[in-house]
Amino acid sequence: MALPSAPILEGVNVLEFALAAAGPLVGALLSDYGATVVHVETRVHVDILRTAPPFKDNQPGVNRSAYHANYNRGKYGVTLNLGHPKGLAIARRLVAWCDVLVENMTPGIMGKWGLDYAGVSRINRRVIMLSMSQWGQTGPFSRQKGYGRQAVAASGFGQVTGWPDRGPSQPYGAYTDFTAGPMGVLAVLAALEYRERTGEGQLLDLSQIESSLHFLAPPLMDYAASRRETPRNGNRCVSAAPHGAFPCQGEDAWCAIAVTSDEEWRSLCGALGCEGMADDPRFATLPARKRHEDELEDLVASLTRAYPAHELMWVLQAAGVSAGAVQSATDVFADPQLRHRGHFAFLEHQEIGRHAYDRAGFLLSGGEGVPRTPAPCFGEHNAYVFTEMLGLSGEEFASLLASGVFD
Repeated sequence: MALPSAPILEGVNVLEFALAAAGPLVGALLSDYGATVVHVETRVHVDILRTAPPFKDNQPGVNRSAYHANYNRGKYGVTLNLGHPKGLAIARRLVAWCDVLVENMTPGIMGKWGLDYAGVSRINRRVIMLSMSQWGQTGPFSRQKGYGRQAVAASGFGQVTGWPDRGPSQPYGAYTDFTAGPMGVLAVLAALEYRERTGEGQLLDLSQIESSLHFLAPPLMDYAASRRETPRNGNRCVSAAPHGAFPCQGEDAWCAIAVTSDEEWRSLCGALGCEGMADDPRFATLPARKRHEDELEDLVASLTRAYPAHELMWVLQAAGVSAGAVQSATDVFADPQLRHRGHFAFLEHQEIGRHAYDRAGFLLSGGEGVPRTPAPCFGEHNAYVFTEMLGLSGEEFASLLASGVFD
């Protein structure tokens, strides 16, 4: 089969009025596969992700956030003051240039500038607009503001995350941002395919909260079927025992183990050199292990402490038991599987220096899926985008710069 001669999304122009992580992640993934992405910011209201740690050498700065850099890889970065009438005129020219417009503002904000779908489709009939607010564009909560942690709570993740005797802990970070981003990419790809057949653009109204709910399918289905609410249960699982992260040799070293059958339980006992425990009536069957789960976990922990975490992982996997070392950031960068697949791309950022960027996690046969350029510094590509791509003369650009259009 002949491989494509160019990245699969080459020729697709993406305009991004997006901040934080959910919207920018869409543009980053599209860029990885060849799209040209222009990321629009303003100095009037600095993107919160630019102020989010970790920072290079732990020194804060708008161009020093590794968080911001990772999710804005491969983009041209411009600053544009949409509160300035001439700034809006430039924005409309960018709308005419693009194939896809991505925004994750609170509903109503884009409309205030005349850049809602009704406005942009009058400028560019073929434009595909992805709007990805927390609650969607319609409904009683649609104008509610918030960031990912609020969406995580509203989605129900917090209620099922944590220990039975404590309050909700929530998954790490703005979890819904990272489920909504790939969902947005799929929606854009489907819309591009539709436009290729029909010539028509469309509005994609994505709710970050709704798009995350399929990751809670078992608790939601349990409630729908039985009106039973899933409790917080730590690392335990109703269909497995032992199931959790167990201490290993060394400081803060752990291995996650999941035993879902009696056969796996016997394999675990054999691998840990305690075959006699396999037939102990307290642990011989899954129902028995669940009834004596506290004792079971204490016993398994007493055995796993003798092993380094990665060694235990390989021993148990060889015996047919699901196990994985709990890896630190150092472990992840040294992981031989990730290195083999080239998951981290190292690029030279103007201020951060050599910096690691995530790949999308899937490879196409043509080799696409690798970040091509580092994230932009604030307004780094103003001159190039507005003169070379939009066609402003040098004099026009200088005049607009002096009048505050590019603030």
